Amino acid sequence: MKIYLFLVVFCISVHVNAQWRKNENDPSPLHRSQKALSDIIVSDIFSPPVASRIFVYANIAAYEIQVKSNNQFQSLKGQLNSFNGIPKADKKQISYSLAATYAYWQVAKRLVFSDQVALDSLNSILLWYKVKGYPDTVVQNSIVYGKKVSDSVLKWVDQDQYKETRKLRRYSIVKKEGNWAPTPPGYMAAVEPYWDKIRPLFMKTADQFKPSPPPPYSKDKNSEFYANANEVYLTGKNLNGEQLDIAKFWDCNPFFLNVNGHMNYATKKISPGAHWISITGIACKLKDFNYVQSSFAYTSTCIAIFDAFISCWDEKYRSNYIRPETFINSNIDENWQPILQTPPFPEYPSGHSVASTSAAYILTKIFGDNFKFQDDTEVDYGLPIRGFTSFDQAAKEASISRLYGGIHYRPAIENGQIQGRSIGEYQIEKIKMKRK
Repeated sequence: MKIYLFLVVFCISVHVNAQWRKNENDPSPLHRSQKALSDIIVSDIFSPPVASRIFVYANIAAYEIQVKSNNQFQSLKGQLNSFNGIPKADKKQISYSLAATYAYWQVAKRLVFSDQVALDSLNSILLWYKVKGYPDTVVQNSIVYGKKVSDSVLKWVDQDQYKETRKLRRYSIVKKEGNWAPTPPGYMAAVEPYWDKIRPLFMKTADQFKPSPPPPYSKDKNSEFYANANEVYLTGKNLNGEQLDIAKFWDCNPFFLNVNGHMNYATKKISPGAHWISITGIACKLKDFNYVQSSFAYTSTCIAIFDAFISCWDEKYRSNYIRPETFINSNIDENWQPILQTPPFPEYPSGHSVASTSAAYILTKIFGDNFKFQDDTEVDYGLPIRGFTSFDQAAKEASISRLYGGIHYRPAIENGQIQGRSIGEYQIEKIKMKRK
């Protein structure tokens, strides 16, 4: 009787273990996490560079745990600047999926303002594991390990100079012809003027991929600068329906300010980096990627976007270039307004061009050329789905949207694309995440 009872208990135990293990490769918790974190970042109105920081560190924490259970991929230890890896797991039964998801949210929670909303999102996703039959001991062991990893990652995060840049003196505008000045309607202060001091992940320095300088400022109607400004002016006045749709689809401006008399209020929108993270998720689902494969794709893309913003912002506050709206209103047409609201930082280069091109380069390496997808990222913001035949096509459209929108001159777009591609190429050369 004792032997028979033991066999029954053993069989039930094996069945339970088999049931929860079947869900270990399910990427649903990770996809849900990306969307939930994106929504929090939109609600908290983080700037594009800061948003990229939140995404990348959360994803690195999840990826590093996943690597522990899969020999197809390898750790970023020693490949990212100053990153020494994560602690080993105890010899207890854990779910690497649950631990990775928990670590993701523990890191994210520390980096956003709405930490209670982040905690609610985590608890909602943890319920998914309960519903899937994960044993309580496995859940607890996984949470303990996830917390240990997130604590380790956050110590590394704290050394990236972000906190130090919060204490620096407020940026002073240099009043000189050709220099950037705040623009209507809010005339907001410069965003992240010290982002070049943030530690890159794989670049050696913030200025490693410094673009060629923009054309010299000039009011001469025969100058290259004036021709570029006039192109923005004429393009904005003669947009066709498709160009207008492109400008709106890739707006990605978290700072959009509505002014109604004496009342100002914000329309919250997704950032450029978050848009590309959404595209990454779309691609993962189309290819039926599992958890670790999806984590690899998200993390690779986030790394590219993070360093792209450091590189881009480094040049923005070096060249300190005047925005089209400022020049056109003063020298061509005082009543002209761009289709998109001018964001509060210098013009050169185009951040969307740099970040989109670098992200698209990484995604092309992962999913291949001519990867067709339907981008529904902006549906939540009242815009229709757009279809693309490749990541490169999407990146080029994102880039040219800045000319259609009236917020960038052509050199900022074209040189930004060169800069972004160089960053992507260097990342592929330097960082090896997949084992051969």
